Amino acid sequence: MNIYNTLVTSAATWPDRVAIVDAYGEFTFAALLLETEKLKDNLLHAGLKKDNAIGILTGNNRYFLTALYATLACHAIAMPIGYQQTDDEIEKAIDEANLHFILLERSESVRESRGLSISMQYDSLLLYQTERSTHHPTVDFIPNAAIMRFTSGTTGTAKCVVLSHQSVWDRIQAANQGLHLSDADRVLWVLPMAYHFIVSIMLYIQYGVGIIVCDDFLADTLVEKANEYNATVLYCAPLHIRLLAMNKNTTVFSSMKKVISTTTGISRSICEMFHKRYHIPVIQAFGIIEVGLPIINSQESIDNPEAAGHPLPAFKVSFLDENFNPLPAGKTGLLAIQGPGMFDGYLKPRVRATDIFRGGMFITGDYAEQNADGLILIRGRANSMIHVLGNKVFPDEVEDILLQYPGVLQARVFGQLHPFLGEIVVSELVLQDQQPFDAEDIINHCRKYLSSFKVPQRVILVQHINMTGSGKIKRA
Repeated sequence: MNIYNTLVTSAATWPDRVAIVDAYGEFTFAALLLETEKLKDNLLHAGLKKDNAIGILTGNNRYFLTALYATLACHAIAMPIGYQQTDDEIEKAIDEANLHFILLERSESVRESRGLSISMQYDSLLLYQTERSTHHPTVDFIPNAAIMRFTSGTTGTAKCVVLSHQSVWDRIQAANQGLHLSDADRVLWVLPMAYHFIVSIMLYIQYGVGIIVCDDFLADTLVEKANEYNATVLYCAPLHIRLLAMNKNTTVFSSMKKVISTTTGISRSICEMFHKRYHIPVIQAFGIIEVGLPIINSQESIDNPEAAGHPLPAFKVSFLDENFNPLPAGKTGLLAIQGPGMFDGYLKPRVRATDIFRGGMFITGDYAEQNADGLILIRGRANSMIHVLGNKVFPDEVEDILLQYPGVLQARVFGQLHPFLGEIVVSELVLQDQQPFDAEDIINHCRKYLSSFKVPQRVILVQHINMTGSGKIKRA
């Protein structure tokens, strides 16, 4: 099993179909395979060995695809690195992941390099070798490892997740049972490829789906790009949905059939506003790097758009108490998931996934509940919960209410220590344009919808809120 073969098959099936549209123009599946084969030969000639690990640092374009599949073709391990990170963050990722090589689109993205320049069709890639010996594999405890990727690290230190070729294959098949994508689709792409690529980018390549890259996510640009290339699917984060919903331009999507929101939860009000504006329901997709895409809201996207949805057919979910005992329907508990394509282990700390599963299930760290109809609602992360006088407050719930206030573009809620209450609820807000700021009015808005202990005691106006590379709020 080698996922590279999915590209080979797609290039044979749809040679002249456009695989990706990026800043360089249109790129067919046949051209993508040709460039990938060329890069593969260069990597092998440069000394890349089986089970070596390569860090991939490119923009959102064809060179990400080429580097990813060329690495897999060499039976090496690919680790995409977010190009928007600082040099220090990139260096830390390189060191912690025990990489043998770094493949760059631009040399200035990392320290001054002594690497090998590899000419491609429109640009050059730079390959340089780290100090790690190619005779020492990075992952020697997981057979046929294919992918490494750090978790988002929203509330602490990120872990390096490892997946085998078989796990990637199984995950892609399971995800498309919910996404239902085919070669008739074109996806408008706005997310960082380095953080979203298995049940999205690699799935698209396997099923012949065209990728239309749009690095400018202003609402007018998104609609214009989608219409220009007849996009049928928008795969994005809640922020993109919010910007589109608030857009005052009267232009609408001409070919869009499906809008999927991922990375974090989205509020009912924004979904309803978007639906009213574009006549397309917003489908939530609950993804997690250790599991894949186990839950999607394709059935209740109009009536209950804030819900994560129903488990895909291949997955089993459970809701557990603090002692990991099952809870009945309607009770909020820790979300546990079991299904195909589960991750194979963590690099650091070095551990096989099977050693940390409970009854074959992965404990996600999310609090969630499931109603009698099987619909799942995510309440929040266990390690971001706020405790006010013994009561539990999920930041996500408060943020959802804050985002319903006119002009609020982003919200972050966290706990602050208090000598009598234990913690108090504090919120940071980013407002759209020159929206007037009235903290007391915002607090009164929250009082209408939240229990008194959940209402923010402080509201702080900020210019930006720190996000992870995958689009989640940094909680610590």
